[in-house]
Amino acid sequence: MIEVFTAHTAELDGAQPAAVRSLLADVFGEFSDEDWEHTLGGVHALAREDGELIGHAAVVQRRLLHDGRALRAGYVEGVGVRADRQGRGHGAALMAALETAIVRAYDLGALCAADEAADFYAARGWQCWRGPLSALTPAGLRPTPEEDGAVFVLPGAAPLDLAGALACDWRDGDLW
Repeated sequence: MIEVFTAHTAELDGAQPAAVRSLLADVFGEFSDEDWEHTLGGVHALAREDGELIGHAAVVQRRLLHDGRALRAGYVEGVGVRADRQGRGHGAALMAALETAIVRAYDLGALCAADEAADFYAARGWQCWRGPLSALTPAGLRPTPEEDGAVFVLPGAAPLDLAGALACDWRDGDLW
């Protein structure tokens, strides 16, 4: 039986963080220290089957700049389901838990999707950002055209122009 539950990073007990990181390393083939850091500090959705961790997703707060406003974004990180459990709705269950948190607590949701996951997010109502993307770096605003077609948003209370400019806040590692 599959159990999906949510917990803040601070609520994960002793062995859970290591189990999550190990799962994500298995799913992605590599999971850097920066990737791990990006996954922490927010709400985690975890899927267990017979007590064993089989899936994870997290939402953390980031600032996105759009149309002259700094928006509180629920940014999705570390979405992965064990290879032998994929295609059974576990990813959808994890995302449903996070989407509830995003709608209730943030101006919008955002994520950067791997090519193979884009259709999954689009089917859930996430919309591909069509406008120019950039990051607010220590050296100023830097365009990030390499992410075109990969950034998706889940609209919320904030009005959005999907063809307008969108910038993310600075962080080490992958900017989006």
